[in-house]
Amino acid sequence: MARKKKELPLIEGVEIKGVAAEGKAIARVNDLVVFIPYAAPGDIADIQLTRKKNSYAEGKVITVKEYSPFRVEPKCSHFGVCGGCKWQHLDYSKQIEYKQQQVIDNLTRIGKVQLPEVSPILGSEKQYYYRNKLEFTFSNRSWLTKEELDSKEEFSSRDALGFHIPGMFDKVLDIKECHLQDDISNKIRLSIREFAIENGYSFYDLRAQVGDMRGIIVRTSSTGEIMLIVIFATDDKDKIVNMMQHISSSFPQITSLMYVINQKCNDIISDLPILTWSGKDHIIEQMEDLKFKVGPKSFYQTNSEQAYRLYSVVRDFANLSGDEFVYDLYTGTGTIANFVAKKAKKVIGIEYVPDAIEDAKVNSKLNNIENTYFIAGDMKDILTNDFVEKNGRPDVIITDPPRAGMHEDVVNVILAAAPEKIVYVSCNPATQARDAAMLESAYKITKVQPVDMFPHTHHVENVMLFEKR
Repeated sequence: MARKKKELPLIEGVEIKGVAAEGKAIARVNDLVVFIPYAAPGDIADIQLTRKKNSYAEGKVITVKEYSPFRVEPKCSHFGVCGGCKWQHLDYSKQIEYKQQQVIDNLTRIGKVQLPEVSPILGSEKQYYYRNKLEFTFSNRSWLTKEELDSKEEFSSRDALGFHIPGMFDKVLDIKECHLQDDISNKIRLSIREFAIENGYSFYDLRAQVGDMRGIIVRTSSTGEIMLIVIFATDDKDKIVNMMQHISSSFPQITSLMYVINQKCNDIISDLPILTWSGKDHIIEQMEDLKFKVGPKSFYQTNSEQAYRLYSVVRDFANLSGDEFVYDLYTGTGTIANFVAKKAKKVIGIEYVPDAIEDAKVNSKLNNIENTYFIAGDMKDILTNDFVEKNGRPDVIITDPPRAGMHEDVVNVILAAAPEKIVYVSCNPATQARDAAMLESAYKITKVQPVDMFPHTHHVENVMLFEKR
């Protein structure tokens, strides 16, 4: 006989004290730390525990008895369901205050490093409509909200085009309106959804892996260009032609209309041919007098305006005079490398993804930059002491690793190369703190600048300047 699960208590009148990992709020009940999503510091609420361990618990708000003065009305009707924008109910000034503190806490508690005064975080002028890329998924099993379930309504169709519910690979929330991207994104998505339903296209079954329509990707640029990639799951020529003709005639402002047929078991399309239906096979981004070609598989920072501010911080921290030899580690499509190149003698960019390196070379050529050199390969295999010996010791190293931070071997090569300066860009202050602790034996941290790239989320970028002791 199955053991009956112990019912967890409802705790009344709990004061929410602050924020914690993954954007959750935090409260303390006696010696127990409780993590609660979608609560706001300053709320007093009744909390239903949903999970309990010895030292912590998780819970959900049942009733808010007193609202925090920092609460604001969420703009999005999908708030609390789709899993994104978890801080939409918090005043933006408090969001960036918490992000600033997150950076300081990680560097001092994890890295235990000595810090200069941390510069005030650079908040985003746009709190909405700031993303230049969104991906939407088709599903024949839409997620039903609590209100829809409580209505007892029979749903004859569960077709959805929207975002995955966190932790539910086969459930997608049908998005009526998203405020993260320019409104053209909503119009394109809703038009495609309506056309597919009216013309008998089947929405993808994520469990059985069958269906006609699999997803769309909408990219916009600061130059006003629009790219749309339609992902089909079947190679049905008539359906592909009819859908693409509908989109082309309905949205002539799309400058790059493309499609791909993905019949694999995973959603990755980087290894598949992406075909151009009409327009160009790329869009153009611009920063100052530099242009960047962004293809369907290219990585580009998803907040264009804040990316410019972030790269400007990097350039200021590097403070190049024109004589320096620079390594740009994890260069991606070479955006930073090309951005700083005109103030450097030479820049070498290293990146794992070969397609990204090809984009970096194209971007140098597009901007008539001749002092960059790009290499593809795993960082820890490429960046060795022999590589430094062969290519020359850098005066400045710029590094922008993924969330996992830098491999210990890479840090050791950087220490052996002994550049005068290291400019470290991070999307994860926790791993940046770990790496900073390894660098601190030979380098002093002289500048720290957080940058908010993603309003209404707990994510924060941070730039640090290390100077040789």
